[in-house]
Amino acid sequence: MSSHRRHARSPAVTPLDQAHALDDEDLLGEILLRLPPDPSSLPRASAVCKRWRRLVSDRAFFRRFRLRHRRNPPLLGFFDRFNALSFLPTLEAPNRVPPGRFSLEHGDEFDRSMSLGCRHGLFLVFLSKPHQVLVWDPITGDKHHIAVPAAFATEKTHGLVNGAVLRPAGEGQHFQVVLAAADKKQQALACVYSSKTGLWGNIISTPLPYHDDDGIPPMVYTDDAVMAGDSLYWQLAGTSAILEFDLVKQSLAVIEVPMDTSGEDKSSKIMRAEGGGLGLLLVSDSDSTAQLWKRETNCDGVASWGLAKTIELDKLLSLKPEEQGMLVILGFAEENNVVFLWTAIGVHTINLDSLKFKKLFKTNHFTYYHPFESVYTAATRAGGGHDGAELLLNA
Repeated sequence: MSSHRRHARSPAVTPLDQAHALDDEDLLGEILLRLPPDPSSLPRASAVCKRWRRLVSDRAFFRRFRLRHRRNPPLLGFFDRFNALSFLPTLEAPNRVPPGRFSLEHGDEFDRSMSLGCRHGLFLVFLSKPHQVLVWDPITGDKHHIAVPAAFATEKTHGLVNGAVLRPAGEGQHFQVVLAAADKKQQALACVYSSKTGLWGNIISTPLPYHDDDGIPPMVYTDDAVMAGDSLYWQLAGTSAILEFDLVKQSLAVIEVPMDTSGEDKSSKIMRAEGGGLGLLLVSDSDSTAQLWKRETNCDGVASWGLAKTIELDKLLSLKPEEQGMLVILGFAEENNVVFLWTAIGVHTINLDSLKFKKLFKTNHFTYYHPFESVYTAATRAGGGHDGAELLLNA
């Protein structure tokens, strides 16, 4: 008798089995949920038949679709902080979102406001005049106005308050807002709001590095926060340090940056490093390079910075000698690891993983961009209507 065991073979899946699977409404929904999160995916699926159109146009299905792809969204475009938060798309047809599709209507309450960035399909704005933050969902149009704790009044914080919005994993439509600022007692403050409870938590504080009274006091810089692992990070103006807020431990810490990030010929931005940790992008005009630094912790718990990669931007972007010069980081899309970079020949996006780049347009205007990474489909819009033809006609 042979000592070899015979392995049972799985029965072959026949075309009839596949047809029966597509007849099962629940199973079909699970299959369609796994379509890529490109804006054209659901409109194309809706064109197959009335049954598919009914399924993908359902509000509940779209909420599940967004939730499934929240951590791997496409980079739809960006909002221009200093141009009335106008939206400009970055994708090509058939996934290109129409310019101006996301428009935030506002009134007098936006006087002295500051846009703080996007994450998980939400946009955060600090409204100084009514002393509130606004959480806006550009896809659905939903808005939430939330009163801010008194500790973050602009007269107590050198006039600068930063923050971030996020959706905790598995929390559905709930969100959190984290405010961060430096007060006049030379300490950093942070506080967390939960839409689940409708309440702000306790004020958390930590001392800031000493500074010369004649210099710039430490302040939480107005760039977007970067989320890496379980922490949010902001650059501290007036120092060579980074402020970390640990969402799990609910604690603040100051991280020193050993490399020289100062100078008129340098531009730096906190980023999410390869592997998901904290990184720093340092761009130098003088030699047209971009250095990617990464912070790592050894087995003894000692953290240190190391140079992970150097990019020769003049060669990557094929810059001629006369086109080399000032380089300015305009924004960073953390989920796609894409940086927006201004050069003498125009604004580019550069994927820091693949080093693929794309020239968007030429401009002499310096501004700041909030990259918008989210799941969007023209098949579903606020109000429940179906406008899938919009993208299908442009395919």
